[in-house]
Amino acid sequence: MQKYLIKSINVINEGTIFTADILLSNGRIEKIAPSISVTTDVTEINGEGKYLLPGAIDDQVHFREPGLTYKATIYTEAKAAIAGGVTSFMEMPNTQPPAFTQQLLEDKYDIAAQTSLANYSFYMGTSNDNTEEVLKTNDKKQDVCGIKIFMGSSTGNLLVDNYLTLGRIFSESELLIATHCEEEAIIKQNLAELKNIKPVLTASDHPIIRNEDACFESSFKAVQLAKKYNTRLHILHISTEKELQLFTNMLPLKDKRITAEVCVHHLHFTSNDYDKLGNLIKCNPAIKAPHHKEALWPALLDDRLDVIATDHAPHTWQEKQEPYEKAHAGIPLVQHSLLLMLYYYQQKKISLEKIVQKMSHAVADCFGIKDRGYIREGYYADMVIVDLNETTTVQKNNILYKCGWSPFEGMQFPAVITHTFVNGNLVYGNGVWDESVKGKRLFFDR
Repeated sequence: MQKYLIKSINVINEGTIFTADILLSNGRIEKIAPSISVTTDVTEINGEGKYLLPGAIDDQVHFREPGLTYKATIYTEAKAAIAGGVTSFMEMPNTQPPAFTQQLLEDKYDIAAQTSLANYSFYMGTSNDNTEEVLKTNDKKQDVCGIKIFMGSSTGNLLVDNYLTLGRIFSESELLIATHCEEEAIIKQNLAELKNIKPVLTASDHPIIRNEDACFESSFKAVQLAKKYNTRLHILHISTEKELQLFTNMLPLKDKRITAEVCVHHLHFTSNDYDKLGNLIKCNPAIKAPHHKEALWPALLDDRLDVIATDHAPHTWQEKQEPYEKAHAGIPLVQHSLLLMLYYYQQKKISLEKIVQKMSHAVADCFGIKDRGYIREGYYADMVIVDLNETTTVQKNNILYKCGWSPFEGMQFPAVITHTFVNGNLVYGNGVWDESVKGKRLFFDR
């Protein structure tokens, strides 16, 4: 394996920024020091004026394989992630067929081992009638990221609304449970009431149908179940001001049993953007009124919200052009999530240290990922070099998602991701790809 020596780079790690040399060897970070000299063969990279970050870890993506590969594949979306500085991902079970059995779960790992350029893990899927299979995941505590429960409407039979099923999974699971929280009964009622007065709906109606109450009631139920059984609960894509009262910053992350994620689109878009983007930003939970976005930012900065993710969910352009009620919900985001946060750094909304904390350190700590998420000697060399003196403009010809579109098209970000290392391999460097080595399965120390 090639050795790399990164010279004189600004390292962003564990709340500080310092200049150092970094030596990568055998897939790991061998040495961090003010100055390193190596006599053996090594590829040297001049990092002067640039920044080194631990690779981002996205704890919520939908890469669509198996079964929906006309939208995306593990290969295409992992490659887009690498170009965006995301070196590890955790993928959701709503593929076709859904990951409802241990064998179907392992089938996804087999695909990733053959094709993924990034490191990977996959959630076990739940339905109202596969509890026995779900709880077998307890035997895989070290190599499965968690169990996913849709406590709100989803595709197929992934909705879990049977309280006996929920109670058993919450009480017996030894793994982290990640939840999508929207109350199905409230959504159906809102939809029926709105259609009585407005027969033809548009994307701007989405946050009215999937409103704040639908999110809060479901998240509240999940929290109550977790508190009853002392379950390790992680609530995904918090999108409302009201839900923030369910979370605390009075405990360090390592002591929290209930944690929360916020996604980049809820930090960036508001309901005002439906007029321009329409179904392109239709997603679940919905992008809502501006005051929700304004409440999410301070909650992120004061640690009520623990991690930043994407909920990357690609659909074809044609699927997004359907009338509102038929248009698929989800947004492709993983290639531009880090760049978007660097845009908000330029806007003085968040520090570089906080970006690294929320996209790398905290994700590793939240899930207990072994030897990743930090720039530390002995850790895997999952790292990203960023040039903050250059810009990236999102254009059709540089979007790597299989779906071929992005809601950020035309936007200029104030940074360029120049290098992405995965397990010490320079997978992406100044536009040049080395796809000869694939990513690794994530392991967890719980």
